[in-house]
Amino acid sequence: MQGKISLTPQEILKKEFKIDMRGYNPKEVDSFLDEILGDYEQFAEIIRQYEEEKEENIKEIMNLKQELRNVKMSIDAAKSADSEVTNLDILRRVSNLEKIIYGKGKEE
Repeated sequence: MQGKISLTPQEILKKEFKIDMRGYNPKEVDSFLDEILGDYEQFAEIIRQYEEEKEENIKEIMNLKQELRNVKMSIDAAKSADSEVTNLDILRRVSNLEKIIYGKGKEE
């Protein structure tokens, strides 16, 4: 917000205008400036709330990204564990088949 908004609510509140004979009615100017000040304060509050929301969203995004990384790592670990078990099972089956085939051949 700094640097983008040229007036603060306090600057609006303290602004004084020169009065001449053909100038504006000071009460009307003050009343209008009070309205502007109220809106300005509301805008500042809305911006502050959005900044807080943004920070919360950034934290949540970071947490979700970390959780996603963890899930991907778990999936990869599970896949490699499955393939290891599958390979081990295949090796056992081949070994058993060899024993059966070669074992029968020796018996005969």
